[in-house]
Amino acid sequence: MSQEKVIIEKPLQQFVVQALQLEGDSLVKVIKQALDCVDTFVFSELLECPNVIALETTLHAPYLHALRVFSQGTYLDYLDKKEYLPELSEPQKKKLQYLTIVTLANKMKRIPYGVLSKELDVDNVRDLEDLIIEAIYSNVISGNLDQQSDCLEVDWTVGRDVGSIDIDPMIDTLQQWCDSCENVLSTVQARIVDANQTKQDALKHRAAVINQVVNMKKGIRNRMQDEEMTVDISGPTKKSAKGIKFTRAKFWNK
Repeated sequence: MSQEKVIIEKPLQQFVVQALQLEGDSLVKVIKQALDCVDTFVFSELLECPNVIALETTLHAPYLHALRVFSQGTYLDYLDKKEYLPELSEPQKKKLQYLTIVTLANKMKRIPYGVLSKELDVDNVRDLEDLIIEAIYSNVISGNLDQQSDCLEVDWTVGRDVGSIDIDPMIDTLQQWCDSCENVLSTVQARIVDANQTKQDALKHRAAVINQVVNMKKGIRNRMQDEEMTVDISGPTKKSAKGIKFTRAKFWNK
């Protein structure tokens, strides 16, 4: 089962602190640094900074929009709005492609090469596999390339920012999990009742067997006593004549 790897975003905190104090070009520079940083994959705190939100009504608005794409979007989202967004550096492009793999992994744990090729805008299989391997070595994802099936098997990924459109599916998933837990709990409780009943039945049966054994022992003991009494009553009652000497009487004729 795949899982999401939790990463403490310490570098992001530095960018947030700077963003709270800067405006204009200086703030744009901080945004670029955040997008370039190899250890930063979530951007919600930066997007919530008042100074960053204020870029919406300035000439620097494209950098705010780019930051939103990195927060919750994909590489295809960037390509669709490329003319309204700043040009990405090579590290930024790769990071957005990595994050796109993360988004795909949240929908499927075995991602076909065809899907990856389309979403990452990479036509060559060798280049696609190299990009995936780079993402693995960058600790953005963990998984294996199944070259026989032409797919990526994902074990875990880094986390991404949660958007408003993700909340309802998350609620549904959690509700399904709760329902499954309730079903398991009901099954376990039913098994406990059955087990207790089985135990009670076993105890009753054991008591009955013990009582039967006791009664059988009493019966056997009583029969043995009766047999001994019968032997005593039917035996000889006269004293034995053994050892008594008799003498013959003599009669004389006169």
